[in-house]
Amino acid sequence: MKKQIAILGSTGSIGTQALQVIAEHPDRYEAYALTANNRVEQLIEQARRFRPEAVVIVNPDKYHRLKEALADLPIKVYAGEDALCQIVESGPIDIVLTAMVGYAGLRPTMNAIRAGKAIALANKETLVVAGDLITRLVADCHVPILPVDSEHSAVFQCLEPGNRLEKVILTASGGPFRTYTAEQLATVTKEQALHHPNWHMGAKITIDSASMMNKGFEVMEARWLFGVRPEQIEVVVHPQSVIHSMVQFEDGAVKAQLGVPDMRLPIQYAFSYPERIPLSVERLDFTRFHELTFEKPDTGRFRNLALAYEALHQGGNMPCIVNAANEVVVDAFLHDRITFLGMSDVIERVMQRVSFVARPEYDDYVATDAEARRVAGELVDKGTRTSSFPES
Repeated sequence: MKKQIAILGSTGSIGTQALQVIAEHPDRYEAYALTANNRVEQLIEQARRFRPEAVVIVNPDKYHRLKEALADLPIKVYAGEDALCQIVESGPIDIVLTAMVGYAGLRPTMNAIRAGKAIALANKETLVVAGDLITRLVADCHVPILPVDSEHSAVFQCLEPGNRLEKVILTASGGPFRTYTAEQLATVTKEQALHHPNWHMGAKITIDSASMMNKGFEVMEARWLFGVRPEQIEVVVHPQSVIHSMVQFEDGAVKAQLGVPDMRLPIQYAFSYPERIPLSVERLDFTRFHELTFEKPDTGRFRNLALAYEALHQGGNMPCIVNAANEVVVDAFLHDRITFLGMSDVIERVMQRVSFVARPEYDDYVATDAEARRVAGELVDKGTRTSSFPES
C-alpha cells in the first residue's frame, strides 16, 4: 500500500526534491496534500502533475487563481493558515514532511503530531523554538520524528540502539565566507551570501548558512532530537561536505555518514525508514577527494553560532527569541536594510531586551515570537535611519 505524504512547503527546495523522490517511486509513495505560501503558479504545476487529494495556498489572495486553474481536476483547494493546520490531520496521511521555512512551521507540526502522523522534519525551527514542548508532545502521542536535515539524518543513520552517545559531531561547510576576515565580512553583499559553495537551498537558509546561524539552529535541534546536552554537541568545519555528520560513542569509536551533497537521500530515508531503497543520486567517488579537512569554527567572526549556544544554555524561550530576531534580520539583509555583521548585533540586543520565560508553554512562544519580531524590527529601522546600531 502506498504511503500517503503531505508536503508542507512543496514549492521550496526540500519540497520539490521530495516530489522527485515520490516521482521515482510511484509504487511506494503518493502526494496526498501539497501546500505553498505564495508560489501559486508552481503549486498549480505540481498539482496537475501529482494529482494530490488537496492543495493549500496560505496566502488567501492567491486562492481564486489556484481554484480556477484546478477546476477541471478533482482536487480540493483551500487557503489560509487554519486550512494548513487542518489538512495535516486528514485520516489517510501517513507522513507529514514539514518543509516550510521558519516559525510558521510550528503550529501545523504540532497539529500533525496530535493527529498521530509520522513527522519527516525539515523545519528545524520547530525544535529550535519549542524543543521541550515538542518533545513532550511527541512522547504523549507516540509519534516518530524522522530528521531530514542532512546533518541530523547522518547522526540518525549512525545511531546504535542500546549504545549511548558520548558526543554528536555536526559538520559545517563554513559557507562562502569561511576564509574571510572580519573586515571583509563587514562589506559582503547578499549576492555573495546567496552563493553557497556546496548546497542549493532557499534564500533564507542560504543566508543562515553563510552566517552560521543555520549551524547554531542545528545544534539546538540535535539537543532535542538525540537527547544530548549542549556540551555534547560539537561543530567542526568540513569544507568538502562529504562527511555529513558523526557520532562518538562511550568507548571512543566514531561513526560517520558520507555521501554527495544531495538532499534527496535524507528525504527518501525519512520516507522509507528503516528500509533503504534504490535512489538515482550521484555516488560518492573517493578518488575525487584527495583530502578531507576539518577545523574549528571561528565564533569571533561568526558570532551567530556563539549566540545560538548561549541561547541553548539559557533555555526557556531564549531560542524562540533568537529565531524570531534572526528571521527579521535575514529578511532585512535580503532587502539591503542591514549589513551582514549587523545581523548578529541586532540578534544579541534582542536577546537582552525581550522578556525571558523559564518554562514556556505554547502561548508564551506565540507572545515571545511577536515581541522579539517587534524589537528586532525597531532596531533594524533605527539602524537604517542612523546607519549604525546603538549600544544597549
